[in-house]
Amino acid sequence: MSEPLILGFDTSAAHCAAALLRGDQLLAYRREEMSRGQAERLMPLLEGMLAEQDIGWRNLTAIGVGVGPGNFTGIRISVSAARGLALGLGIPAIGVSTFDALRFGHDATMIAAVKGPADRTYVQLGSGDPILCGPDDMPDYPEKAEPNLVAYPSVEALALDTELMEVPSCFPLAEAIARHALARGFDQIEPPAPLYIKSADAAPSRDAPPVMLDDA
Repeated sequence: MSEPLILGFDTSAAHCAAALLRGDQLLAYRREEMSRGQAERLMPLLEGMLAEQDIGWRNLTAIGVGVGPGNFTGIRISVSAARGLALGLGIPAIGVSTFDALRFGHDATMIAAVKGPADRTYVQLGSGDPILCGPDDMPDYPEKAEPNLVAYPSVEALALDTELMEVPSCFPLAEAIARHALARGFDQIEPPAPLYIKSADAAPSRDAPPVMLDDA
């Protein structure tokens, strides 16, 4: 049996990036910086990368797609494309968070951070629930955890006051997404969905609760 072909791509930030794997072998990688236009560029980029390797869409085994956190519109572009391709090709689409992509190849307890809007940062401690925090809101990490931080695009780009040691990611983002999808396997996969994260200090809704009526 031939090795699986995995196409991974991401448009969660100011880029359009993709990677193609045959098993553990990286066949192709593309990344184009852009603040807009991912919706128009993504499919031509993917088609061109496959054509250069003489690989057709029907040859793919699975798709890995970045689900964020990041730019709301960008995430929706890639997730929608992945779901449409998976449906049309009859193959699984596997959603991979930027946190999981950053930590791929590292210890699973690694602290991961992603640049957020304005001066805020998306942070996940190990497998805990991710949060959106301000410069001075870095949550305490468990005492047993290694004080290491893997960040996207870099620690310097984050508005985060921390003395954690920066550790580089093992792979570029799109390649890590493809590799994580390969490692996950292809059974019992739910369709990918955007990862939305609330601020650490998000207040409850001020809307009045609905009035509950008695059955009588």
